[in-house]
Amino acid sequence: MNTYQHFLMKKHPVRMIRNFRELVYGSAEKFGDLPAFKLRNRVITYGEFMEDYRGLCTAFLEMGFEDSKIAVIGANSYGWIVSYLAAATIGVAVPLDKELDVEDIENFIDAADCKLLLGDDASLRKLASGNGDAKNIETYSINEDSTLYKKTIFDLIWDGDLEYRTGSIEFDTMEIDPEEMHVLLFTSGTTGNAKGVCLSQKNICTNIMSIASMVKVDPSRHALSVLPIHHTYESTIGHLLLLSAGGCISYCDGLRYVGKNMKEYSPSVIIAVPLLLEFMLRTIDKSIRAGLPAKYTQDPEMPLNDLLASLPAILRMVVLRKVRKSLGGKLKLLIVGAAAIKPEIIAAFDALGITTYQGYGLTETAPLLAGNNDFYRNIEAVGLPIHGVEISIFEPNDEGVGEIMARGDNIMLGYYNDPEATAAVMHDGFFRTGDLGRFDEEGFLYITGRCKNVIVTKNGKNIYPEELEDRLLDNELVEETIVIGVPSRNKDDITVKAKIYPSMDAIKEQNGGKEPDTEKIASMIKNVVEGINDKMPAYKRISAVEVMREPFEKTTTKKIKRFGANVE
Repeated sequence: MNTYQHFLMKKHPVRMIRNFRELVYGSAEKFGDLPAFKLRNRVITYGEFMEDYRGLCTAFLEMGFEDSKIAVIGANSYGWIVSYLAAATIGVAVPLDKELDVEDIENFIDAADCKLLLGDDASLRKLASGNGDAKNIETYSINEDSTLYKKTIFDLIWDGDLEYRTGSIEFDTMEIDPEEMHVLLFTSGTTGNAKGVCLSQKNICTNIMSIASMVKVDPSRHALSVLPIHHTYESTIGHLLLLSAGGCISYCDGLRYVGKNMKEYSPSVIIAVPLLLEFMLRTIDKSIRAGLPAKYTQDPEMPLNDLLASLPAILRMVVLRKVRKSLGGKLKLLIVGAAAIKPEIIAAFDALGITTYQGYGLTETAPLLAGNNDFYRNIEAVGLPIHGVEISIFEPNDEGVGEIMARGDNIMLGYYNDPEATAAVMHDGFFRTGDLGRFDEEGFLYITGRCKNVIVTKNGKNIYPEELEDRLLDNELVEETIVIGVPSRNKDDITVKAKIYPSMDAIKEQNGGKEPDTEKIASMIKNVVEGINDKMPAYKRISAVEVMREPFEKTTTKKIKRFGANVE
């Protein structure tokens, strides 16, 4: 048997969860007085969380919002998650990205036909400046101390709790169909236009149970919520997974405050994207090297894990203790997804005594499909297919690379009001992810690129832009880059072009501290590309370079939009 077959026989015990009401009620019964949320001004127990959720659900029923679409928008907060859960239980929650343009937000609210809008003051103030119909929808703030709206969801919770305690207990007995749409998410990824992803409570709950069966979650888990909560990655794994098993959640004040908040809340786990881990590691690496005697730091290129291994045991112990203290003292686990991460980043955190699990999934899969776990881990791969999910490779080439397809109870119901788009991503009961990947002989999944990004030459050669982009980004002179296919000069083939936004700090440093002119910058970038081309077969070489003056357009998860305004 290979590793994957052994993995299928290993599971942590997991309680059955069929819908969100069972999740919240069951956790309140099991973990009642334990902290579900540690906020700056108070601690909210599981019992109190359940009462707030029940009160808001009861209020929504009394107000006639059963089966209605309810938009939720704002920064990560307790008010957001309570609103989301109540909306998704009584009707359909429509989580919206607060960073979107006002017109886009209004269009999504209109497309979903939302009857109620719940948001933080900043988002509601932003929407009030728009010209759409959003300002005419019944609206409540999710801020406890709102200065914008006289009535907030916390007033609704109070009203609903009073109704419940005086006999209006319809919520406890109302039927919840776990297979109906209860969450509608509009995606705005790096490729193509936004689509409305329809998810059921069954989609999300089965994903929670699958993850809990392979990554142990219990009351010792305390997460610092950093990533945008409107994404399923954060709302499902960073919130509902923990809340299903007695974990605790605190909220980050923003990316620039991660270090401060880690010391303040002492989290044991963080759900992250590679960009955040790279930032954390750069800060840690710089601090460690600055504090060591010069004889240990003579090689600035030595990877952090090798540097730590080279230190005497006592000195290494002192360094590790200092690092752990700077991270709050209790950080043990990092769960990373949403983009590829370099194995050396994971190896460095391992050396610091912090385990990193890489995973892979999409909004359409609620979200996880594969992941490293408590039983088996491979830092080169995104992991093993999770319990309850079958993954296959569609039409693999000679190297075993093909489109990743998946089926299971976590696969979306379809795209909202778009049967053609839904049919286009389904094949024999499998969801076509649009990602390219392969399995190794042990059953670990590797992501090799995106189908839509593949550059195919006239002679049938496939070029994966991500490979060249990774090589470019390894050079300190390159801040951001996109590799695309463009017609050759005689228009009879496809050639490779790199669009590069340079790192001006590194450019200046290599130019003696002075900012060079445009011609000099172009020459320095050209040298970088030539160095990469020397290591590439002829068909993969970059034949055209464009030096960008501005950063690329990005999504809210900081991924470059491959079809953004400054890419094509």
